[in-house]
Amino acid sequence: MRRDRIMHRFSQVDVFAERLTEGNPVAVVHDADDLSDSHMAAFAAWTNLSETTFLLSPTTPDADYRLRIFTPDRELPFAGHPTLGSARAWLDAGGTARDPAQPVQECGAGMVRVRRDPDDAGRLAFAAPPLLRSGPVDDADLTALRRGLGLRAADVVDAAWVDNGPHWVALLLRDAAAVLAVEPDLAALTGYDVGVVGLHPAGSDALVEVRAFVPGGGIGEDPVTGSLNAGLGRWLIDTGRVPTAYTAAQGTRLGRRGRVRVEQIGDDLWVGGATVPGILGSVHL
Repeated sequence: MRRDRIMHRFSQVDVFAERLTEGNPVAVVHDADDLSDSHMAAFAAWTNLSETTFLLSPTTPDADYRLRIFTPDRELPFAGHPTLGSARAWLDAGGTARDPAQPVQECGAGMVRVRRDPDDAGRLAFAAPPLLRSGPVDDADLTALRRGLGLRAADVVDAAWVDNGPHWVALLLRDAAAVLAVEPDLAALTGYDVGVVGLHPAGSDALVEVRAFVPGGGIGEDPVTGSLNAGLGRWLIDTGRVPTAYTAAQGTRLGRRGRVRVEQIGDDLWVGGATVPGILGSVHL
């Protein structure tokens, strides 16, 4: 028997952009402790956004709130733009953190700290979780990835696993122009979540250009991707290819203007950007 539907506060927040429609939106359902896994999955499939999240009560005193993150076809232990957009929605709804400058999110990947910019409440950053898988990509995978991306061997400078929950594998291309020129065969990339990155010329407003391809779930190309930029930051900073603080551009080919700030401070890698509330209302679930 179907249970009675309950009205939930609902938010939709654009992330990694200064203006609405230029970043990556996330749908956020508040006070979702009453919802079952199947209700969450069905609503995420219905929104058809790259991610839909559900704010719940934490299960540990170490966290201020708990977050579950769904794509249209699966649940993720962690994702970047949903973390920032959900934190903004939670704060705007009156969420009170024990440390107001640094709320703590509980999710499938553990505890994630979120930093608030003291000069701009709309700018948030998350402390990137550790990589679950890193290191080189074997020849068979690399060959399949090049084929799916339409790349020649000479186009690829390096490749590595940068899996921090979403199972990212990343390719460093010769430059940003090569990244923007990629025409993927998404069917050939089935089974991979792929990021490509390349350096912009000196003087550009962003150091690197990033694209993210997710063949599953009907997403195709993700507009702006916090988890991928977190994985890329750990890889590229650790290998000395980029400085310890830089800006990444993403979404260009999709008509977006995503900007992601990546910064290594001590042992923490912070990944952040602007958040813009777009929709506030209620949903019956």
